[in-house]
Amino acid sequence: MTAILGAGISGLAAGHYLLRKTPTLPLSIYEATDRVGGWIRSDRYLDHGYVFEAGPRTIRPKGPAANNTLELIEDLGLADQVYSISSSHTAARNRMIYAKGKLNLLPSSLGGLLKTVPPFTKPLYFAAFRDLLAGPSKTPLKDESMYSFVERRFGKEIADYAVSAMLCGICAGDAKEISVKFLMKELFEREQRHGGVIKGLLKEAFQNRNKSAKQEPIPVGKLAAQAKAENWSIYSIRGGLQALPETLASDLSAKGVSIVTETKFEELTFDRDRIMLRVDGKEQELSRVVSSIPAYKLATHVQKQHPQLATSLASIPFVDVCVINLQYRRGDLLKQDGFGLLVPPIENLPILGVIFDSCCFDMEENTVLTVMMGGAWFEKWFGKNPSEDHLLHIALEHVKKILHIEQPPDTYKVNLLRKCIPQYTVGHQERVKAIRDYIAHHRLPVALCGASYDGVGVNDVILSARRCVENMELD
Repeated sequence: MTAILGAGISGLAAGHYLLRKTPTLPLSIYEATDRVGGWIRSDRYLDHGYVFEAGPRTIRPKGPAANNTLELIEDLGLADQVYSISSSHTAARNRMIYAKGKLNLLPSSLGGLLKTVPPFTKPLYFAAFRDLLAGPSKTPLKDESMYSFVERRFGKEIADYAVSAMLCGICAGDAKEISVKFLMKELFEREQRHGGVIKGLLKEAFQNRNKSAKQEPIPVGKLAAQAKAENWSIYSIRGGLQALPETLASDLSAKGVSIVTETKFEELTFDRDRIMLRVDGKEQELSRVVSSIPAYKLATHVQKQHPQLATSLASIPFVDVCVINLQYRRGDLLKQDGFGLLVPPIENLPILGVIFDSCCFDMEENTVLTVMMGGAWFEKWFGKNPSEDHLLHIALEHVKKILHIEQPPDTYKVNLLRKCIPQYTVGHQERVKAIRDYIAHHRLPVALCGASYDGVGVNDVILSARRCVENMELD
């Protein structure tokens, strides 16, 4: 018997790949909450033409991890429900930063890199020259923060306004703490090997131009080929992204998998090559467990038998994020269409950014926005236990300040997501390696997948589940 802890997208995907590997495998999935999907949550108001997303709302279609997700969507029969946005769409081209008291449209073409675009005081191509002239780091580095790396290679403005803002959108994190080796491993390693990012790119392109023809092509499914041919920028699922975990769960249930929600996961005990799992007061013996729950939650259950492992798991930090959905019964409230805006930490404002949902997707005659707040700065701005009214007031205050929308929303929802996003701080890759090495060395029948370890995006956690299963030895 195999059990999966957690019915978020990674846990459900692990179930999918386990059954693909061993179709007759007895399998149960345990979830503490009353629903599947984890942080993917769509509140549907389809009679009124809109959807609120509390978590992820779009997926990127490019790269091996993206191809894997598109293959999963095909396998589940959801291909005809995909809602794609091409690279020429306004939401793909127009991305903004709120800085120096105004909204600034970021360059979306090569021409934009050749001129000075606020909030920057020099053309962005100057940053490339800086990298070429900067030379190697004074001493070899194993890792450093994103901010430190970008400031050193490309300058303070790029670090303050571009990369710091980008990380607010990716993981609600502080660029001065997030690992460059984890998020931009190839760029960092090129810089360390060749003494510069641009130099590294040019040297490796020259060295590998003949090798690339000999490499095996990455298998690409029909939907991934369509995404490439139609030049998708992002996509979602009609009716909200929650349709993906819901369909996964339905597919698993139809294949005999037991998905148990509202369970109390009480104890995990390792006994040689077996695991005793106690859930809701009942014990069961398992041959293996896949844990997709956050690392800090797993840490509490291995602390007694494996305190060293628990310490490593608990060392991965998480942040709180407040997501506030707003709906207005007018479709013309935004003065500038686009995907949305990010607010760099240097602006010292309590919001991380605003997504223009109704610009990305057809939401009839509604303006729908999502305001993101908190992250690495949650307690600084809101304390430990802010009220929903207080959070809503701050969100509306900044929607008025930045977007000049003065009327109150017709519908809103405040989502306070506690410890929802892991922070890949400097040394993250080594921490995760130490965790997996410990499990392998002690031959513990537990496998790990999910955002705690391998990346926060939907593509990342699904690929994490696949790789986790591929590395498992099943009887």
